[in-house]
Amino acid sequence: MGDWAVVTTASLLKYHALGNDFLVALDAAALTNGAGGEIPDELVRWLCDRHRGIGADGLVVARPASGGAAAAMELRNADGGRAETSGNGLRCFALALVDSGAVASTTLQIETDGGPVRAVVGARPARGCAEIAVSMGTLHVSLPERPAPVLGDGFEAREVDAGNPHLVLMGPSLATVDIKAIGPVLEQCVPGGRNVEAVSPDGHGGLDLVVWERGAGLTEACGSGSCAAAAAARASGLVGDRVQVRNPGGILTVELSGPLDEPDVTLSGPACRVARVVIEVPGGAAT
Repeated sequence: MGDWAVVTTASLLKYHALGNDFLVALDAAALTNGAGGEIPDELVRWLCDRHRGIGADGLVVARPASGGAAAAMELRNADGGRAETSGNGLRCFALALVDSGAVASTTLQIETDGGPVRAVVGARPARGCAEIAVSMGTLHVSLPERPAPVLGDGFEAREVDAGNPHLVLMGPSLATVDIKAIGPVLEQCVPGGRNVEAVSPDGHGGLDLVVWERGAGLTEACGSGSCAAAAAARASGLVGDRVQVRNPGGILTVELSGPLDEPDVTLSGPACRVARVVIEVPGGAAT
């Protein structure tokens, strides 16, 4: 990856939220050899590669904020592309800011490409972990502009703008859904791509979910996807205002209020620190 003749070192923090893992860079300049500019896609792909790099679903970078926010979050998917927001990434980022002492308060504002977010770092049920709630803003639920593929009897689709784009496919069971097969196709059906969730009611007022994330593929959990799924299911009368969404990696809680097609949403769930990693940055990474 690049020219290894000249290197600098950079410190990264690794966090996960129900297995959806992120590398967090609190010093962006360290990844660009002091330039402080754009981090090359190639470097992001290498860092997130699980076999040839460190491994993660994405890279979260702290950038200077405006308007009194604690920080601005730059989110890069594992393929190097930039994403607007991430519920799990936000919780990991908020915990990293608090753990590192970059902020003094456990209630903080974070700027994202999808809009401002309020995060509250709460109880710490285990070493290195904390329960974190993030306000995800107002989501917009609508019928698809173009027909979505039918997965079987009883399935219906909704498009959801959660600051980032989602296609939610709702049906009676996930037993016949092969998200690894349909996810990549549906991701690329719109310019810029989208996240794809398949969900079904669990019979107790909650939802079961599998997700294909834009730029990352199959992941253990998706925070914004859980919010999108809960909003779509609420608009269809399948769930109420407080929804537990069972991801493959664990349960996230979504609280909704306001109109069915434009609910205000709060996401709650754990985030955990994994490690601090010191890497050598190739000399050509900033070019």
